[in-house]
Amino acid sequence: MSMAVFTPDMGVALGILVVAYVLIFSEVMHRAYAALLGAVVMVMLGGWSGFYSQEAALLAIDGNTMFLLMAMMMLVAMLRPTGAFEYLGIRLAKLAKGSPRLLLTYLCAAVSVLSMFLDNATTVIIFAPLTVLVTRILNLNPAPFLIAEAMMSNIGGAATLVGDPPNIMIGSAGGIDFVRFLVHMVPVILPVWVFTLFLLLFLFRHELRTVDVAAVVDLDENKAISDRRGLKRIVIVLAGVVVLFFIHHTLHWYPAFVSLLGLALALAWLRPDPEKLMGKVEWSVLLFFAALFVLVGGVEASGLLDLVGAQLAAYAREPGHLLATALLLMWVAALLSALVDNIPFTVTMIPIVAALEQQGVNVTPLWWALALGVGLGGNGTHIGATANVICIAEAERARLPEARITPIRWLKVGLPVMFGSLSVASGVFALFFTAFT
Repeated sequence: MSMAVFTPDMGVALGILVVAYVLIFSEVMHRAYAALLGAVVMVMLGGWSGFYSQEAALLAIDGNTMFLLMAMMMLVAMLRPTGAFEYLGIRLAKLAKGSPRLLLTYLCAAVSVLSMFLDNATTVIIFAPLTVLVTRILNLNPAPFLIAEAMMSNIGGAATLVGDPPNIMIGSAGGIDFVRFLVHMVPVILPVWVFTLFLLLFLFRHELRTVDVAAVVDLDENKAISDRRGLKRIVIVLAGVVVLFFIHHTLHWYPAFVSLLGLALALAWLRPDPEKLMGKVEWSVLLFFAALFVLVGGVEASGLLDLVGAQLAAYAREPGHLLATALLLMWVAALLSALVDNIPFTVTMIPIVAALEQQGVNVTPLWWALALGVGLGGNGTHIGATANVICIAEAERARLPEARITPIRWLKVGLPVMFGSLSVASGVFALFFTAFT
């Protein structure tokens, strides 16, 4: 821990972050422009103050996340023209039988299960365009479905060791293997998932009106496939990528490398038009994340996250405070993860928690609390998780006024979901606390 008191450097970094977030949430300018402006100011003032540098800013950009998103966007862009999404959209529309509530439940279940084993950003990159398509077939507003998918993807990802990058870090630091992580987290995440599903159905009750499915039943999904040869090839590549995602940690390969490997093979096999393909990548999303990484990197370099961790550590050392500390850590981690990327906070907390173990504190429940907090907190705001931003970008791509997901629209759903899911998780955690020690 490098800092024990609030310093001027922390004030500078926090001030820049707050102004950038005001610009992002007020939508005075596009979120990517606001984040980039904040990132440039953070590097400039951080350099003058001596707590941040251009080199540190470049290192703060998570290359694994950036290349993973870019590669998966391009793979999905190659899948779009084949008609695969139209085929699946018609199938899903028929399966839902005109019930938007049933459709939302199916989509939430699918993204949650996949996000337990794949990165949740990858899951929503695949499901978001499909969701827009199936809601258009049923003449429904895609916004509620996209919001629900992103949130359930984040919740599903919190259940396993490989579902979210912070989980891998926590498992490595705490010596927690895949099975042990699954056994401890699923009993907490399952009631959280059920609660969140019913809460979402309630919050979106006015938008989930029953539709006439007669027109959909007449559609022939088999006629939707326009390029069977291309579909076969891209599906083979995507299947290989998914299989490698399941075992990438045993091969010591980054998820980004797996996706780039698949992209390289797909490009060599399908030979798409490069100009058209590049035009389908959401570059604004990638710019936004790069700038946000630089912003949060400045906050971390100022020592502010260390200060938060030090205060938690001091409280944890007090006798009889273990349960209270674990719950406090869960909520602090969630609140910060709603505002800043959860990876820097996780990186900051891991050595602090490990140091407590050397001082005789039983840190096992703290690892579980940290994983729950960073996993559930991302649902609070529209920029709290990668999956959220991807779904918002897909809603913008739909070019439907009613589908636009503003920051306020997200907060109206995100805050109840975040606080409600944290309350359920806290209750289960406290009730079965001995199982987590």
